[in-house]
Amino acid sequence: MENIKYINQDLAIFLGQPSVTELQQAAESGFKSVLNLRAPQEEDFCSDEQQSAEVAGLNYVNIPLRPELLSDELIDQILTQIDQLPKPILTHCKTGLRAVTAGLMYIATREGMTAAAAFAKGEELGFNYDDKPRMKQFLPNYIATHSKSSVEQDKI
Repeated sequence: MENIKYINQDLAIFLGQPSVTELQQAAESGFKSVLNLRAPQEEDFCSDEQQSAEVAGLNYVNIPLRPELLSDELIDQILTQIDQLPKPILTHCKTGLRAVTAGLMYIATREGMTAAAAFAKGEELGFNYDDKPRMKQFLPNYIATHSKSSVEQDKI
């Protein structure tokens, strides 16, 4: 499949809105779930994506992630879904930036990746936050307060 960037073996980002055919190809290539981070109000939102994903045999979750509404609670909800969904997961938004951000926060908080390493991984995948200051600020703050090492420190 084209338009896919892998964060790791369990998480991949689809760049753009997957078509019905691309969802079928995702299932055929081994993906088990789709996590859609687009809001229904967005341009080119596919209102029948859930049905198409499920027909292809994929688990499906839609949690709209809008940068201006970023909150710890919203990211907690997304990361909980990533924990619970069968893997590998194909996640997407309009450009991939929200999807890669959620994926990087997941890896950082679950595996102890630093914010600097998360930004570096994002850049390696072709993403940057130069025109998204809210997300650029949110990502390291979330990682710092939710990573395994900081949570374990809180318990001491």
